[in-house]
Amino acid sequence: MKCGVIGLGAMGIGMARNLHKAGNLHSIWNRTASKAEALAGETGIRPADNIQVLAAECDLIVTCVSGDEDVLEVVEKIAETAKRGTIVVDTSTVSSDTAIQAGAILEKKGICFLDCPVSGGVEGAKKGTLSMMVGGDEAVLEKAREALSAMASNIVYIGPTGSGQACKAVNQIMCAGINQAVTEALAFGEDMNLNMERVLDVVAKGAAGNWFLEHRGRTMLADSYDVGFKVNLHHKDLEICLKMAKKNPKAELPLAEQTVKDYEKLMDQGFGDEDISSLYRLRRHN
Repeated sequence: MKCGVIGLGAMGIGMARNLHKAGNLHSIWNRTASKAEALAGETGIRPADNIQVLAAECDLIVTCVSGDEDVLEVVEKIAETAKRGTIVVDTSTVSSDTAIQAGAILEKKGICFLDCPVSGGVEGAKKGTLSMMVGGDEAVLEKAREALSAMASNIVYIGPTGSGQACKAVNQIMCAGINQAVTEALAFGEDMNLNMERVLDVVAKGAAGNWFLEHRGRTMLADSYDVGFKVNLHHKDLEICLKMAKKNPKAELPLAEQTVKDYEKLMDQGFGDEDISSLYRLRRHN
């Protein structure tokens, strides 16, 4: 299956590399051309002149862009030239409404659409171990599954178009809560003058153990916040979650609301491009 990747940011480039390793990468495109040229130097896959050229040549197109408007802009261009039966897999994090709109645009041209947001961070994108939440036609997913397996080790069908993004919202809300809990708890441990290396060793193996603590605990204590998942991107995702919640009178998201406010403080201080673990900057007292 000839696969193309549109969007070669921190996540997209890892997915593209894994498609290449699997022998499926046929074409690439990125708004900032230098990123596509750099990947071409690694893989020998020349960048397409534009999205329309890529779309015309590929059987499966992976999109990984930043926002709702970007997704719709890319989808409109794909729809101009993609063949009937082409599968578009959007791994961006956007609203369910945007996913439904994108699917409708492509359906008019006989093009298939799956909303497939992912979780697992930059590490998962590099290793091909992402968790993928899929909305759309399950039969289309089965056609795409082998190619997608190069990027994700856990691919789960959630439901109709938009369901993948709704599931990703659950994931992002949960990440906010975990971030709040871990940073608050570690700051408390430091306030108690504990040996925090030993605290991490024991807590990470118990009931409170989690991915975030394991992968970010020691870097937070070292005051290091190299990019994994940027504060400004999680802030954008949580704002999407809050907008989705407003449409459901039963939904309440106090942790997400608080995290948005905290991230805004970090962004105001110039830390928006750091990993979300930099929330620790607001929690620690020494």
